[in-house]
This record gives sequence, structure tokens and C-alpha cells, in this order.
Amino acid sequence: MPTAGTDLAFFDANAFIGRPATGIPSPAPTAGDLLAEMDHNGIDRALVWHVAQLDYAPTIGNRMLADEIAPHDRLIGCWTLLPCSLPEFPKPDELIASMKDARVRALRVFPERHRYLLRREVFGPVLDVMLQRRIPLILSVERGNPWQAIYDLLERMPELVCIVSDYGCWGADRWFRPLLDHYEHVYVDLADYLLDGGIEALVADYGASKLLYGSGFPIQYPGGMMMAIRHAEIGEEDKQAITSGNLDRVLGEVRL
Repeated sequence: MPTAGTDLAFFDANAFIGRPATGIPSPAPTAGDLLAEMDHNGIDRALVWHVAQLDYAPTIGNRMLADEIAPHDRLIGCWTLLPCSLPEFPKPDELIASMKDARVRALRVFPERHRYLLRREVFGPVLDVMLQRRIPLILSVERGNPWQAIYDLLERMPELVCIVSDYGCWGADRWFRPLLDHYEHVYVDLADYLLDGGIEALVADYGASKLLYGSGFPIQYPGGMMMAIRHAEIGEEDKQAITSGNLDRVLGEVRL
């Protein structure tokens, strides 16, 4: 019988800092606040974004995130994209250079809030660079990336590295399992995956390599999924892959 995995290292794939426009009970306004919460829960590192990237302006939110995480090696940045055809956002080469300087290794999009379509026509040049450099695109279903748009994007760019997140806890397998079946570089953030026996079933069917620990903090409590993974009836190597090994590998393949 697998053990509870007491010595697991956790690398959070889904956390943000800042105060959302719609209030939540316990936000983490600063990187220091997030680190205090991580220490309380035993989370080693986090891939983090700033809520101003969604609620205010991506360019300003990206800069705010870079300033917040600069002193903290345990935090890796995730910026937000805008269409590169507009002068408000840097061209791909400039973006890559800025990401390298700011310790940013992944990107997000919020199409509904920022008024564009998640399509090849909108993001072609930057998507080509992301594909070449293995930069992950994080697609939050609840924050404006509907399943149809995700499927359409991957149909046109099947080699793109994508992390699907924030998909809700009811019946998500029917949405994301076909993506795991067809696309080698699609990963699932488990922050919303509240299904009895679900982790065991995914590992049995796909192995552990496509699954990432995410806390969903500060919308969700970090310890819930930590406990689910610790007590899942899977091997210790699989648990370690999910809690940190897979995200380490994905971000380690990024070339900036």
C-alpha cells in the first residue's frame, strides 16, 4: 500500500498575488504574503502571476509581478499576453528578452476579459516563438478560455506546450481526457480536481507525467490537493512527479 508521501516537495503551478477586483476572504497582496502562506503549508516553490494582469492591465500587471518576485528565488513568474499586432505589447523578440531578465517562464491569456480571440490569426508570431522555445501557455477555463477555443488552438498547433487549469470540479475528465489522448504536450493542473479516486484513475490511464500540483491559491486552500496527492493510492515516484518533478521538467525545457 502506498504511503502518505510525507517527504514530498511541492512546486505550485497555480497561484496569484495581488488584490482581485472582486473581493476574496484572504488574498496575498504581495510576494511576501504568498511566501508566508507557502511556508505555512509546506510548499517549496510556486509559478505565480499577479491578478493585476487580469483585472487592470497586462502590461502593468506583468511589470508589477516582475518587481514582486525579483528578490525571491522560490517564485517563478508567469506573464499575460496581448495580441502582438498592437503597439501596446512588445514584439516576440523583445518579450523573450524581458522574460529572461524577469525570471518568467510561462505565459497566460485572458481572451474574454481583454477582448480578443484565442486564435492563430491573433497570436501567430508569439505562438511560433513559444513553440520553438517550449514556453508553456496556461489556459484557465474559468478565466476566459472555453473548451472549444482550447481544442481549436491545439488542433492548429498540436505541439504547443499547454497547461489546462481552473476547469471546475464537476465532470472535467470528459473535457480534458481527449486532450491528453491526442496532444503530447498538454498538462492538467489538479487544483480543481476534486474527484474520489480520480488521481489514481488518471495515473492508471495516462501515467503521472501529465499531472501538476496546483493550489489555486488564494481562491482555494493550498492544503486540499496536497492532502489528496499525499494519500492517493499511487507510487511515491508518481507522487513526486506530480508535486514538483513534472513542472520542474516543463519549465526546465524552456529556452530563453
